[in-house]
Amino acid sequence: MHRGLLLALSLTAASAFAHEKTNTHTQTHASQSIVREQKDWGIAGDAKSASRVIHIRMDDRMRFTPDRLQIKLGETVRFVIRNQGKLLHEMVIGTRQALEAHAAMMLKHPDMEHDEPDMAHVASGRQGELVWTFNRPGDFEFACLIAGHYQAGMTGTLSVTPATR
Repeated sequence: MHRGLLLALSLTAASAFAHEKTNTHTQTHASQSIVREQKDWGIAGDAKSASRVIHIRMDDRMRFTPDRLQIKLGETVRFVIRNQGKLLHEMVIGTRQALEAHAAMMLKHPDMEHDEPDMAHVASGRQGELVWTFNRPGDFEFACLIAGHYQAGMTGTLSVTPATR
């Protein structure tokens, strides 16, 4: 049964892939080799090129602090994400449509785990990092897509605007 579920997930979610489930898993993309794929909301960044560090806290009230961010177009940001709750949380960047679709998939397959450069999974009491280059202007979001967390309001907004002279 478990193998069948994994096969189904791999067929229905080409961009998501299963990996070993653990409650102590902390994802840090800053130190790993990353495949850079252009998305509507930007591209994976290089930690050495980060022009700013933004600290974000997550908790079991299903909230991010801060939950509204202003980013300058072209800026590479290193997010340092601290999970102050007792539950596993994650931060995923995307458009509202992409996040809603992914959240719906997570509700159908709550044990599905995934790992992409625009997300970081952070275990209870741990810290993770995510480095992203915002090379597209617009209003985007970040969210925790663990089943039920997005639906409980664990979201935030990112406004990417051209730098003023």
